[in-house]
Amino acid sequence: MATRFTASQSVEIAVPEQPIPIQHYLRQPQRLVRALVDNSRIQQLSEEVFRLKMRPLTFMSLSIQPTVDMRVWAESNGVIYLRSLGCEILGFEYINQRFALNLKGYLSPKEFSTGTHLQGIADLEVLVDFPPPFSFTPKPILEATGNGLLKSVLLSVKQRLLNQLLADYRYWVISQTKDRGLDGDSTELPILNVE
Repeated sequence: MATRFTASQSVEIAVPEQPIPIQHYLRQPQRLVRALVDNSRIQQLSEEVFRLKMRPLTFMSLSIQPTVDMRVWAESNGVIYLRSLGCEILGFEYINQRFALNLKGYLSPKEFSTGTHLQGIADLEVLVDFPPPFSFTPKPILEATGNGLLKSVLLSVKQRLLNQLLADYRYWVISQTKDRGLDGDSTELPILNVE
């Protein structure tokens, strides 16, 4: 019988003002994917579909490495959506045939009196039918362990988003303003904070 694991993670990021609004940056979902996942673990299958090789996950004594096909697309208002399309567990055919992953989420720019914020949420659900000896483990222990694992996966994605997204956005703005050749007016150029 399949065991169900779930986790949800919300995020809110204050966006520093730049010469180009973040909505323009968000219309390029591939940039968001590259901010979230190391480039060596991404294969772009089409304009909106990416194959992501996740880091190995350890569940009790079992180590698995899921590969997830993800559709990531942007609406004209800058809202980015993501949905998992499929998942494969390499090296464990028994679990691969009895494993389902569903990930959905969004990231949306919102205007406040204090400036623009990005707000989003990701929901992750996994259904898996475990082989013995895992199938003999009490269900509450399996669920607590699995839910904790999914929560840690989403938390690490959130941390990477917080660390990488604004840095990539700032880099993108600089490259866009340089490409346009802004008449040497320094007030229009973005300011880099050197930390």
